[in-house]
Amino acid sequence: MRLGIFGGSFDPVHYGHLLLAESCLEQCQLDRLWLVPAAIPPHKQDRQLAPSSARVEMLKLALGGHHQIEVSETEIKRGGISYTVETLTEIKSDHPDSQLFFLMGADNLQYLPSWKQPEQLCNLASPIVVSRAGSSEPDFEQLTSVVSNERLTEIRQYQVTMPLIDLSSSEIRNRVAQGKSIRYHTPRAVEQYIKNQELYR
Repeated sequence: MRLGIFGGSFDPVHYGHLLLAESCLEQCQLDRLWLVPAAIPPHKQDRQLAPSSARVEMLKLALGGHHQIEVSETEIKRGGISYTVETLTEIKSDHPDSQLFFLMGADNLQYLPSWKQPEQLCNLASPIVVSRAGSSEPDFEQLTSVVSNERLTEIRQYQVTMPLIDLSSSEIRNRVAQGKSIRYHTPRAVEQYIKNQELYR
């Protein structure tokens, strides 16, 4: 099974996340794709997130029963700081016959060598590097310090282009806090959930 892993805060999920997931599923011919909300993102340790139960519920509402994409609570159940390499190690142990991929934006590629155990991470799974339409080509040379030339050639195959869609979770949170509309930023069911649960006020 070709299994894609898409981690993030998803606080809240929006159409940009969903379009990225669907683009990777289609262009890389993945069999399944898991959205993995973080317990504590390494780069956001100083920010209070919405409760994990709320972020999971919003993801499930957003997916609306998609038959290939599902929510995994792996990182939330493990607790603590959510490092990608630890998540991939756990998933690989539970699914040894699956070929793993992890999704990342092209703008984050430069930071991958500074992640925890980047060599092990790239051995466990292939990064799928996602670029927005009209942006420059990803700079895979950033990975020369953590993978062999042979592995780098293999990784270069997994490039995905998605339509330009300028949405962010922080903007949604700000709009909610200011009493502004978030319609068409996130699925209607998520919008209603945020309203009913009085999130981000």
